[in-house]
Amino acid sequence: MAFNGTWKIDRNENYEKFMEAMGVNMMKRKLGAHDNLKITFQQDGKKFTLKESSNFRTIDIEFTLGVDFEYSLADGTELTGSWNMEGNKLVGTFTRKDNGKVLKANREIIGDELVQTYLYEGVEAKRIFKR
Repeated sequence: MAFNGTWKIDRNENYEKFMEAMGVNMMKRKLGAHDNLKITFQQDGKKFTLKESSNFRTIDIEFTLGVDFEYSLADGTELTGSWNMEGNKLVGTFTRKDNGKVLKANREIIGDELVQTYLYEGVEAKRIFKR
């Protein structure tokens, strides 16, 4: 339940390099690095409801821990995978539909921040949010 609430992007680490590894073109990388993303979490047991709003889109996402679901990134990349809870950390494993490559994602609360870590093709990036 620690994730519950609204989190606004504060800063990124290596995010443009990560987007480049994902195949996002330069214009979208520049825009994506300044997307003003806000995520609202609501957890009910194993079920999560998220609302992601940015300069580019607003979407609602529902998932249940351990159950595969489909998701589309802001650049249109389609993924399938699931989130699981490991201790106090949300751990996601997603497979790209276009090339079968795996994207790993973690979300955890560190101090008063929500830290999202992404790993794709050996490139790691972080997005840090504050309430």
